[in-house]
Amino acid sequence: MTRPTLELADILRAHGDRFLDRYRSSFGCQQLKAFRAIQRCRTAALGGHRDACLRCGYRAISYHSCRNRYSPKCQAQARERWLEARERELLATSYFHVVFTVPHELNGFALENPRLFYDLLFTASAQTLLKIASDTKHLGAEVGVIAILHTWGQNLLLHPHIHCVVPAGGRSSDHRHGVHPRYPFFLPGRVLSRVFRGKFLAGLKRLRRRKKLQCAGPAAALADRQQFAKLLRRLHRHDWVDAKPAFGGPMQVLRYLGRYTHRVAISNHRLLAFEQERGTFRWKDYARGGKQGEMTLSATEFLRRFFLHVLPRGFVRIRHFGFLANRFRASRLALGRQLLAHSGSEHEVRAHELPESSSLWHCPRCGASMIVIQRFTAAELSACMYFDSS
Repeated sequence: MTRPTLELADILRAHGDRFLDRYRSSFGCQQLKAFRAIQRCRTAALGGHRDACLRCGYRAISYHSCRNRYSPKCQAQARERWLEARERELLATSYFHVVFTVPHELNGFALENPRLFYDLLFTASAQTLLKIASDTKHLGAEVGVIAILHTWGQNLLLHPHIHCVVPAGGRSSDHRHGVHPRYPFFLPGRVLSRVFRGKFLAGLKRLRRRKKLQCAGPAAALADRQQFAKLLRRLHRHDWVDAKPAFGGPMQVLRYLGRYTHRVAISNHRLLAFEQERGTFRWKDYARGGKQGEMTLSATEFLRRFFLHVLPRGFVRIRHFGFLANRFRASRLALGRQLLAHSGSEHEVRAHELPESSSLWHCPRCGASMIVIQRFTAAELSACMYFDSS
């Protein structure tokens, strides 16, 4: 992939201080940390290192990356490490994909209560899948779930939703045999939607009843009990679940996860232009069938939308449930492989088909791998650059 001509950091460096002056009072610690990290990412302020090619002797100095999880340039290595771990956990079966989302009328609660709101989104979606899958009317099995939180839409506005990837079928309650889906999609979509909606709204009511739900800012009107109840009644008419086409097998799952797990609200490759304090980026309008278009925003509004998606400190946005839950994952995966082997699964996981790592820098002259031979602090780097130029 070619290097983008425009980066988020460019907009931050040009208009970040003006943006921060306007929104500093509403900025949280994590947002400010992400702001500073992206602004300094791969600049002399973070120090650097000298790389060398052992084949042709080419040398170059590179600046350090910030490694912040919201920086569009710093996700490749983290993604590769995560995918390598997931590769070892793939089961030789097909996988299903389901998206749990919430109506935009609830966005005010998400803005004022991000940790509680997103925890509830994870819990309600996972419990829905596990409950319906365990019901003998539908599947009668224990399933595993990989759940990934995204909080944005293509226009960068708030759009909280959970992507769930689920192996086809599961294990019987006595763990003696595998259970295969009886539907084209492994669970009925309407039932998923109805149960998830009920669990999420019940959780929201519970938080409000326990006085944990903050009704301020954009959610201030919902502090009134009657308005809150009226909203919840209206939301029962929404469809909350989108069942996606099934993956063909474990390799397709890995490629999908590689695109989604460590994604940030917008990639640098979607940025098109930045002129006269206005930025233009590419987006898809899913309300119009995914039609592609261009959107232009002021730099301040663009940055405001981007920083809506910085999560609370320590918040885990990729979680595992069912037999993929962290505590018992190794033993339950081993049992799952035994059950699949007895059932004669047609899928195979071949390591040579996995996406190759893109984290290595290759020599621009001969194509060999570059290695780090020297590291510099910011002060040492300034001195080094001075002497190299004189």
